[in-house]
Amino acid sequence: QVQLVESGGGLVEPGGSLTLSCAASGFNFSAYAMRWYRRAPGKGRELVAYISSTGDKTDFHDSVKGRFAISRDSAKNTVYLQMSSLKLEDTATYFCHSLQQGQNYWGQGTQVFVSS
Repeated sequence: QVQLVESGGGLVEPGGSLTLSCAASGFNFSAYAMRWYRRAPGKGRELVAYISSTGDKTDFHDSVKGRFAISRDSAKNTVYLQMSSLKLEDTATYFCHSLQQGQNYWGQGTQVFVSS
């Protein structure tokens, strides 16, 4: 079955960096676009970053453009979210997502806490 397992979250000071990983299994990873979402405390879920199946197209929420990068490694079936210049408002649980034939698949999430 499809599994998405995030890791790499933690506590970081403002201005710091973190890289999140999402290990995918149970499907043909190279065939599907991948997304990172986040849910901040008391807020709704928002799409943070997108990467196409081939990795040649990416897109980002306006609030993270220039600070976050997304990449994928098909040999490791893993998608990454590189976060830099982190701000207090980046505090959230980050989720990996795959949409396959109309079915949404989510990981369990990894928490990022930005605080001084």
